[in-house]
Formats: sequence, structure tokens, C-alpha cells
Amino acid sequence: MNPSVVSKYLTPQERKELIQKNDWKGVWQVLQTWGGIIATFTVVYLFPNPLVILIALFVLGGQQLACSIIMHDTGHYALFKNKKLNDFVGKWLGSYPIMNDMLKYRTYHLEHHLTTGTAEDPDISLTKGYPTSVASMLRKLGRDLLGATGTKSQIGLMSMHLGYLKYSLSKKIEKINQQDRTWKEFFEVAYHNATGPIVTQVILFALCFFLASPWLYLLWVGALLTTFNFSIRIRSMAEHSMVEDTEDVMRNTRTTYANFLERILFAPHHVNYHVEHHLLMSVPSYNLPKMHRLLKERGFYKKGLLEQGYWDIVMMAIGRKSL
Repeated sequence: MNPSVVSKYLTPQERKELIQKNDWKGVWQVLQTWGGIIATFTVVYLFPNPLVILIALFVLGGQQLACSIIMHDTGHYALFKNKKLNDFVGKWLGSYPIMNDMLKYRTYHLEHHLTTGTAEDPDISLTKGYPTSVASMLRKLGRDLLGATGTKSQIGLMSMHLGYLKYSLSKKIEKINQQDRTWKEFFEVAYHNATGPIVTQVILFALCFFLASPWLYLLWVGALLTTFNFSIRIRSMAEHSMVEDTEDVMRNTRTTYANFLERILFAPHHVNYHVEHHLLMSVPSYNLPKMHRLLKERGFYKKGLLEQGYWDIVMMAIGRKSL
């Protein structure tokens, strides 16, 4: 939170109301995500043709991004009032299905908020390098959609779970010294870190196996390796890439409006209201649209960054639209 900026546009009472959590809205957010996942599997099971499968992969990639937003929101203690429930949902319905760890993410992500746009920002490598050429963008998206990015990411995450790498979601790789590490320590770390993600995958496979068909689980893995990373890339570009001042809180983060399709692919759970989130990170995602309306009415976006859609973001990223 940036107190001076927030207090200029929002009263103390408004801030108090915005950070209030509503458990029913939190439940609805989780049901939206997992209802969408179940519905996607159901459609593919009933109509298993190549076009439906292709569409399903993109939808599932967006739903996996929604899982990461659940991980994100619970990482901020911003989904449920009860912290134990918040953490349980964040792990088992947020991070574990996408092979991540909400508790480790929470510590890592706080550093991003404290150092946004600076050289110390752990996510800075994810947002640099734009605008770029059309050829470069096509190569990046090709690596995402063909599975190269996802394979590398999943190998990295498993290496972190096993204690070989320090936790990070950026391109920065930091090895953990293995000297004098015993097998007992290896298995203790692996059990502590990897049990949740692996058990969750077993549960997902078992549900597909017993309720429909085991091959449906391949859709989940396929999306995790391909379209999920495509969705992450576009979302990340929108949030912090191609900004005018990386260290100005009003100019280093962007809010982007999203249509129905964009909400499915890139902006589940109001994650597109990213300026609002950075100004007051304890606001639950379901309150971000209200916060946006207040800021816009009071002139925040005369200086703050606001884009009309994700296609505009892509055009900016290839230099076809000015900042």
C-alpha cells in the first residue's frame, strides 16, 4: 500500500469497507473456478472432437490462471475471514492443482509488492523486454503454446519442491547448496514440499478415472504445460510491462479492462484491476471493481495507467500502439 496516494483518493471509511472480506463471495469465487473446470471436462467428455479439445485447452489454461489467482488472493489473506480456511483453500484449490506452493508464494510475492519496478523486484525479469518485434513475440508465444515454457517451469517447480532451487517464479535461478545434505534431509524436504501438489494430481486423475475417463486428466496436464503459460504471459505484460515510470506507484502498474473472453483467458477474479490491488493489496478481488470506480471518479486515472483491452496490450508489446 502507498498511504499518501491512497489517502488522497479514498477516505478512511472507504478503505475500511473495501478491505472487508465476505466469505460467501469467496466461496463463489472458488465455485466459479472449479465449476468452470468441471464444465470444461464435461463438454470434452460428451463431445470429444479436436476443435472442442483445442478450445478446452485454452479455457483450462484460463481456469488454471484462476487457480493461481486463488493462490494469490489467499496469499494476501484476502479471500476468507478465517485464516485457516483461507490457507486450506489457497493450497488445495489454488496452488497445489497447478503444482505450486501458496505458503512459499506468499513470502515471495510480498517482495514484489515492496519493490515493484525496481532492480530488487523478484518479478522484474517477467516484465522486461517489451516492446519487442513481431517475430520475437511469436517465438515467445510459440514456446508457451508448444510446451517449452511450461516444461521448464514445471521442472523448476519440482526442483524447488525437492530442495534443489530457491523458490522463485521469475527467470532468476538460485541453486541451494547440496553439500553435506543427507538422504534423510532430502526425503523430509520432498515430503514436506511435494506431497500436496502430487496428492492433488492423484486426486484429479482419480476423479477423471472414476467419474468419466482417465484420458481427460491429460487435458489438465496439457493445459498446464501450454495454454496456462500463454495466459500468464499476456496477463503479466498487462500488469507491469511497457510502463512509463517503473518506480512511480501511479505509473508502474496498469489496470486493463477485459471483455468476456479476456476475463476467461487473462483476467479471472478481477485480476485486471491491478493498479487497485497494488495501492491497497489487502482488498479482496471481489471489491476491486468498486475501488476502481471510486478512483476513476476522483481523477486518479488522469495520471494512472488504464488500458481498454488486452488486444491493446499485445499491440503495445509489438510496438504497434504507443504507450
